[in-house]
Amino acid sequence: MRILLTGVTGQVGFALSSRLSMIATVIPVDRSAFDLTKPKEMLERLGELLPDVIVNPAAYTTVDRAEDERDLAFLVNAEAPGVLARWAAERAVPMLHFSTDYVFDGRGSRPWRETDSTNPLSVYGASKLAGESAVRKAGGPHLIVRTSWVYGARGANFLRTVERLARERQELRIVADQVGAPTSAAIIADTVAAIFAQGADLATAFADADGLIHLTASGSASWHGFATAIVEGLRARRVPLSVERIVPIASAEYPMKAQRPLNSRLDLSRLAHTFGIIPPSWIDGLKSELDRVVATRV
Repeated sequence: MRILLTGVTGQVGFALSSRLSMIATVIPVDRSAFDLTKPKEMLERLGELLPDVIVNPAAYTTVDRAEDERDLAFLVNAEAPGVLARWAAERAVPMLHFSTDYVFDGRGSRPWRETDSTNPLSVYGASKLAGESAVRKAGGPHLIVRTSWVYGARGANFLRTVERLARERQELRIVADQVGAPTSAAIIADTVAAIFAQGADLATAFADADGLIHLTASGSASWHGFATAIVEGLRARRVPLSVERIVPIASAEYPMKAQRPLNSRLDLSRLAHTFGIIPPSWIDGLKSELDRVVATRV
């Protein structure tokens, strides 16, 4: 099995590259080799590479900038996945495409199910929802994987930002009224690899999940709770920090250009029922990533 994997310099793509290489031949491509802003060139590359499966974590993910770059966000997050999906559908090539909790408006208090109505609050969320629609409309075997609050020991993300600020500042002010599941790229990659390794025909397996699953770490936290756990974990690993206080604040006290959902929790029942997979808790995922952070500094 030859898997075309996009976005290999990103957090999820990088993690997937090593995991999927253990069970298949991975064709890793970054933007220089496979530019999602150039659909015609993408088609030419697909014709050269002829993958058996496509896995697409590549995306425009700069949430606030997307408010000013709507066309670019939709090009990368909606039009490009549609091009990939139509090429794949014409050849019955299974495609796994990543999406986000931002397709929901964050109302209510229960985790969002795959069957719940979507209502994105931001351009980024709308562009990702349009990408989901384009993949479905192509009509080929597909699995859309919605995830949330992705972070890791490498790259630019909440974990690395909190680590840096905790070294520099005595006080951190962190939003406490947004709740979700902090999900490491490693948990996402391990889960996708486990799905692929089950040995079932991917087209059938994707159809069994109705083409859509939610995939996050188990459990939930606020951004404030996540930041507190990061700082406590760094201290337990004897990392010198300056921070003395982590102050909980409301979203309104930290205005951003793009509105975020307050409730980003995703229901994992379909993942468990269809594939028999229950992801690790976000706390265990964080422990592993903190170990990696400290190891890279030794």
